[in-house]
Amino acid sequence: MNKLGGEKSPYLLQHAGNPVDWYPWGEEAFRKAKEWDKPVFLSIGYSTCHWCHVMAEESFEDAELAGAFNRDFVCVKVDREERPDIDAAYMGAVQLMTGAGGWPLNVFLTPDKRPFYGGTYFTPGQLKQLLRLVAGKWKNEREAVALSAGQITGALSAAAGEAGEECAVTGELLGRAFGQLASQYDATFGGLGTAPKFPAGHNLSFLLLYAYRTGNKEALAMAENTLEHMAAGGLFDHVGGGFHRYSTDREWFLPHFEKMLYDQALLADAYLEAYQLTGRENYAETARRVFEYVLRDLAGPGGGFYCAEDADSATDAARPGEKTEGAYYVWTKDEISAALGAEGELFAWRYGVTAEGNVAADPRGEFGGKNVLAEARSLKETAARFGKTEKEVEAALLRARGKLFKARALRPRPHLDDKVLTDWNALMISSLAHGAGVLGEPRLAAAAEKAAGFILAHLTTAEGTLLHRFRDGAAGIPGFLDDYAFFINALLDLYEAVPEPRYLERAIELAARLRELFEDKAGGGFYLSAVNSESILPVRGKEYYDGALPSGNSMAALCLARLYQLTRNEEYEAARAAVLNSISGRLVASPGAFTKLLLAVDMALNPGTQVVIAAGKAGDPFIDKAAALVRARYLPGRLLLVVGSGKNDRVRALAPWQGGMTPEDGKTTMYVCANRVCLPPVTDLAGLAKTLAEAAGGAGRTGY
Repeated sequence: MNKLGGEKSPYLLQHAGNPVDWYPWGEEAFRKAKEWDKPVFLSIGYSTCHWCHVMAEESFEDAELAGAFNRDFVCVKVDREERPDIDAAYMGAVQLMTGAGGWPLNVFLTPDKRPFYGGTYFTPGQLKQLLRLVAGKWKNEREAVALSAGQITGALSAAAGEAGEECAVTGELLGRAFGQLASQYDATFGGLGTAPKFPAGHNLSFLLLYAYRTGNKEALAMAENTLEHMAAGGLFDHVGGGFHRYSTDREWFLPHFEKMLYDQALLADAYLEAYQLTGRENYAETARRVFEYVLRDLAGPGGGFYCAEDADSATDAARPGEKTEGAYYVWTKDEISAALGAEGELFAWRYGVTAEGNVAADPRGEFGGKNVLAEARSLKETAARFGKTEKEVEAALLRARGKLFKARALRPRPHLDDKVLTDWNALMISSLAHGAGVLGEPRLAAAAEKAAGFILAHLTTAEGTLLHRFRDGAAGIPGFLDDYAFFINALLDLYEAVPEPRYLERAIELAARLRELFEDKAGGGFYLSAVNSESILPVRGKEYYDGALPSGNSMAALCLARLYQLTRNEEYEAARAAVLNSISGRLVASPGAFTKLLLAVDMALNPGTQVVIAAGKAGDPFIDKAAALVRARYLPGRLLLVVGSGKNDRVRALAPWQGGMTPEDGKTTMYVCANRVCLPPVTDLAGLAKTLAEAAGGAGRTGY
């Protein structure tokens, strides 16, 4: 064991037995580097990262390379999911040096933490040469190393200090964002670019919003084509539900088989929104199967959700160390036939299964004779081929998937990263709350409440601040911007599914913490780390771009816009505007890179629909019926409040603007406002449906 044996991170524990003398990030490692006058080799990854595993097996478990590491460097391992602040600082440095980034991220630092060289994956041969070169530079060309470290750190500092100007909030921003996405769009298979293709659920949500606001049929077609191809392709797990991390090809056929919690949340949201807009049941079914996977395989006993499942797994339980990518998910035709019997041929036809295997591009030789399940032929074609009706085919496929699920459960499972992260859980809470309303499934709301309860009980300090990570019975690491911004939005979403005033109250409390700990009062926007956090570099960074996850600043701007809509507190609106101002130059130049942030712009242009249900009496069952009607509709920027009797009186104190909205003649009454205009109150469901339709027409086409 090296010095990682006492850590909580599954990723660090994977490296605890390496011959490399790894240190966790901390004071001891950098003190040793100064005492011994050695550079630091920093390696950053995460436990379900395929190429991290490859580099570990090839290099970090190699005795010769370990000798070079231990002789000439102090070696530090970091789990990027535990410490996004460290990852962000040095990812920026490597991107500056090389023009690219990714994981594993490997960076050489001076003992005072300044980077002077780095990259991503290195082969063993490259690494041997690099270690000799860097060790020689450190001993013989120290001034050149110091100059490089100073230049890189200076450039990062300059970028972090970039000032913005007042951002003109106009519909042109969203129109230009759509144009940028359209220029990258693959009209044949959907998605952006060629390969690899990432699903990016928030981009799809933006396209659906833009289609709704403008009536742009191209935007809707782009979103639908992408959603259909992703759900039909190998990116989706047709046996167990849920989406894999990304597609290695243009067709969404051969995935990188890792499964991430945040992808499930963001993609389920996009499918739910598409269902609301189009009424197409297949989108609802895809969302249901995502939730089924998450609740079955990623839910911890206390209610929190685990991070991810690995892409790699053992092909044989007797040889657990021999792992290949996708082993848990791919099939030979003989395996299909053995599990399904007479229905094997129908299933094979539908999903493109062949005796030779259906993976044409197999550069590492992992998929010989194996098949990735993807919808190769339609239900109509399958029904015609086998002389059945489409309903009969659907029933046969459902039975077949159940049998294959049981057969697959006997295989060695991929590694599960069982950390519970506040920010990723918050995304899942939002998605479950959304799903509960759209699909009418209370169990999803119950799961969202349980997860929120876990965060409030186990990842919240006595002082009311958030922690980032829980694992193995212990919470730790002070919360980052993403933890606060994502969880505030989750609490607002949870209230709309389960109208308990305490969720709004806690969201407002956390918003005060958000501004206290992270806000740049002078320049606008929010820092990734809290004001009292450890200094990683002489740079306190901000993140704005919406990548695999929405950025913390995008989510902060969104929650501020929502809190302003709730409370009418002008401080929230000023802080939201300051976020946009702080990034105005980059936002105007590349709005397509900020699709989640543009939701906050949309809320400034279109105040959305406010629905207030004034309860005639406590526990009136009509309240739930009215709320269900509201939740089922696609109303972006919507606010749903239940006010009146009992505990709901507390909502009036939070949102005093609706104080005059009271029950008529003692009956539960619904008030609907859109685009700053309130429609006449109604007391029955038919009237509510009509009023919501009028509101959608008024709010849906204003601003741009």
